[in-house]
Amino acid sequence: MGNIVAIVGRPNVGKSTLFNRLVGMRQAIVDATEGTTRDRHYGTTDWNGREFTVIDTGGFTVNSEDIFEQAICRQVQLAIEEADELIFMVDVETGITDLDLTMAELLRKQSKPVHLAVNKVDNSMRQTDSYEFYSLGLGDPITISSMTGSGTGELLDAVVASLPPETPEEKEEEEKIPKITIVGRPNVGKSSLTNALLGEERNIVTPIAGTTRDAIHTYYNKFGMEFNLVDTAGLRKKQKVTDDLEFYSVMRTIRAIEECDTAILMLDAAQGVDAQDMNIFHLIVKNRKGCVIVVNKWDTIPDKQSNTMKEYAAQIRGKLAPFNDVPIVFTSVTEKQRIFDALKMALHVCDNRKRRIPTSELNDFILPIIEQTPPPAIKGKYIRIKYAMMLPTPTPQFAFFVNLPQYVKDHYRRFLENRIREEWDFSGVPMQIYFRQK
Repeated sequence: MGNIVAIVGRPNVGKSTLFNRLVGMRQAIVDATEGTTRDRHYGTTDWNGREFTVIDTGGFTVNSEDIFEQAICRQVQLAIEEADELIFMVDVETGITDLDLTMAELLRKQSKPVHLAVNKVDNSMRQTDSYEFYSLGLGDPITISSMTGSGTGELLDAVVASLPPETPEEKEEEEKIPKITIVGRPNVGKSSLTNALLGEERNIVTPIAGTTRDAIHTYYNKFGMEFNLVDTAGLRKKQKVTDDLEFYSVMRTIRAIEECDTAILMLDAAQGVDAQDMNIFHLIVKNRKGCVIVVNKWDTIPDKQSNTMKEYAAQIRGKLAPFNDVPIVFTSVTEKQRIFDALKMALHVCDNRKRRIPTSELNDFILPIIEQTPPPAIKGKYIRIKYAMMLPTPTPQFAFFVNLPQYVKDHYRRFLENRIREEWDFSGVPMQIYFRQK
């Protein structure tokens, strides 16, 4: 759960091409929302049934034109600290460079699995050239061509073989108590909220180490609320390095989201929703986690009438569309306003995520609606939906059995989703609807 594999290497060895190939099947977690390309450097992929997050460190080098060796090595250092496994990419065309040697030295000193990927090997001549990389002392090189995709299967086999085994018993035990995490950009008040929740009565709080070495699950049980707070912030003091901060917080955010059931996404009232917030929101949705939006520092907004809140919430929902059935709570952490409302809402979303609808109840409700508003015919072909069921998955997913599933368009999927949401409370929870051949 929550395994992170980072692709490291000096510039222009093909890291991004490999990343796009691995994640491309599943599209990057971050959809093409506004914001710069450097937001598109993390995504999930799966191989032989194991899912993991891939991070391309290439996009996180240095802002300036000239790339300093020091900064690249710092990226590698960060990736070593934060990732569970590393893919070290080198280029057969250029052979071993000084920067490769420096990075190999960093990688040899740590205990995490490192997979040495020699890129641009697309003929037998280059296969022979790849043998020189044995001298880096990182085991057998895996030859790949990230352009054509050859060798990526072997690389993924090696990556998956090094992942820790999943144990279903642990998973079940953990799933009983809801897990909530607080995510958001720097300085929106995440730590203040955590401290406000945990700060006063330390004796009620017992930190238990989480499932990964990073996320700490703090057990919270007071005011009739019981949950684990997944906290990934502030475990280790970092040097203040601005280039790395975003990269670092992205890794932490991904891990926190993968660990939780529901994420509280904190925004700063004065700043509204920006591209980075949207990226975090897409991460939550793609990982099928519950979401509550907390607009913090509401006390700093002048003349707070109720209509201001309504307008503000409508503005946020406009940006989140199409999935905008998300609870929005306005807080001021410093004034301790509505903090517990945010928590109650997060627990409510955890319950919504577990909601199950019996097949007969679902069909009694949805079939008359479909009859009244059937999917539009395409090329003279009539689309008939026979019945629907909720799949036995941990998150809300529905299958609709149809004679011509390939002709059902996205807007009709949204129409069905909205009808289901109007009838049952799935507020804050992403929903998947599939059309299957009947």
